[in-house]
Amino acid sequence: MKIEQIYTGCLAQGAYYIESNGEVAIIDPLREVQPYIEKAEEAGARIKYIFETHFHADFVSGHVTLSEKTGAPIIYGPNANPDFDAIIAKDNQEFQLGNITFKVLHTPGHTMESTTYLLKDENGNDHAIFTGDTLFLGDVGRPDLAQKAASMTQEDLAGILFDSLREKIMPLSDDLMVYPAHGAGSACGKNMMKETVDTLGHQKEMNYALRADMTKEEFIKEVTDGLLPPPAYFPMNVKMNKEGYKNIEEVMEKGQVALSPDAFEAAANETGAVMLDIRHQDEFAKGHVPGSIFIGLDGSFAPWVGDLIRDVQQPILLIGDQNRIEEAITRLSRVGFDNTLGYLEGGFENWRNSGKEIDTVKSIQATEFKAIKDAEDVPVFDVRKPGEYLSEHVIDANHTSLSEINDHLAEYPENTDFYVHCAGGYRSMIAASILKSRGIHNLVDVQGGFKAIKEAGVKTSDYVCPSTL
Repeated sequence: MKIEQIYTGCLAQGAYYIESNGEVAIIDPLREVQPYIEKAEEAGARIKYIFETHFHADFVSGHVTLSEKTGAPIIYGPNANPDFDAIIAKDNQEFQLGNITFKVLHTPGHTMESTTYLLKDENGNDHAIFTGDTLFLGDVGRPDLAQKAASMTQEDLAGILFDSLREKIMPLSDDLMVYPAHGAGSACGKNMMKETVDTLGHQKEMNYALRADMTKEEFIKEVTDGLLPPPAYFPMNVKMNKEGYKNIEEVMEKGQVALSPDAFEAAANETGAVMLDIRHQDEFAKGHVPGSIFIGLDGSFAPWVGDLIRDVQQPILLIGDQNRIEEAITRLSRVGFDNTLGYLEGGFENWRNSGKEIDTVKSIQATEFKAIKDAEDVPVFDVRKPGEYLSEHVIDANHTSLSEINDHLAEYPENTDFYVHCAGGYRSMIAASILKSRGIHNLVDVQGGFKAIKEAGVKTSDYVCPSTL
């Protein structure tokens, strides 16, 4: 038996390749499925099953394409209602894979079709659970993502999740391995650990949601407390996962069209495409196409695209190094953004050399920011998440979280410079690009973010541990 976790850090997502005696199961595959096919071929094995733990909201799974390419059936747990052919398994139904067995444990709560797969080894002993978004390491799946579809409140779903955990998961042996669908950084939970594999026994000891003495009322309160609004693209990803989607090869071919500066400009004007600059934030600050939005590949690229661009049908034109365009299109497709129309041939340098207008972002070091702030009371805007801001922030700083930046446009001064920062510089440059695209140019980005600001000696509020907020 072979179990391999295939973890994608930028999505904080875990897919799984399980092999036994020449047969393979894939659990929650990514959109690009060729690596799974090649892995099985190299092992002389065939992909027999594709298990889906639920209809994912934060990424587009590769289940449909993988089934088309291999003939392997897609398997969901009870209550699933996809528009394509799939096996809708019954609770406790078993599937043989080589010398091992998968048992279906219906664990609704995160969504009503959420299912955990219990793996039994060749001797019939329980070995591991693949929990999807039902149980994370340090947390459980948020119960607010499926409430509209299920005609239930988040409190209703939280109560159902409580029962699923107590009846299906917690009675299992402590030595079972837990393989979740996500880790720290995912928007599908609140307090996930950075580790991606653990024992169930350790989770029973440290996961707040698995406390043995916890009442259902306490569970509902703790699981629903402090939930931030889910990213706007989540419902569209659920729709794609339920209804199907384009083959990724079509998406890649459509997006990898090189456009001259003139053709790029014409395409942007004619289609209303978002010009998405995927370079490093320092490069963007030094020069960029006017009106373009920065979301760099060297960060949480796809989740921020989903959170800020939101509409998966939105046309996109890419600006960046040619050798990273394919990566960008792939990562966009993972969250359902399939409408990339092409990229700027030769990158920004070709745009500059063609004599077209360019824009820049004024950016200063934290030490210069300290000197300015010590001399006068200047407006400061912190674009980090609410928990980060409440934990510690620059004295008198305004909080305008990047996720809701468009709701704060009226708060930015019109006739004086203001200073923008995040934690390390990535998100503040995204914010700067959005503000400039809205005609707000009197901003100054503080390089290195709050970390550099604090090291420079700027006065900050007293630190509060985020876990106490």
